[in-house]
Amino acid sequence: MTVTPTTASVAVGSTTTLAASVTPSNATESAVSWSSSDTTIATVDSSTGVVTGVAAGSATITASAGGVTATSAVTVTAA
Repeated sequence: MTVTPTTASVAVGSTTTLAASVTPSNATESAVSWSSSDTTIATVDSSTGVVTGVAAGSATITASAGGVTATSAVTVTAA
């Protein structure tokens, strides 16, 4: 599994979208779930990968599918 981009920047109150690629393409558990290491900095929609900047700082966004994970480092900047 990979997440693109592997690093991202978003302003407070703005959004950016991450994408996950599950390999192999015929994986039996390909549904991706998203989570944030710090929801006070950045939130992520658990099903779409849309990240919203909440406060300035950094958070790691993790994509999970079938027990496999991949991450993206997100930096939130002041609006």
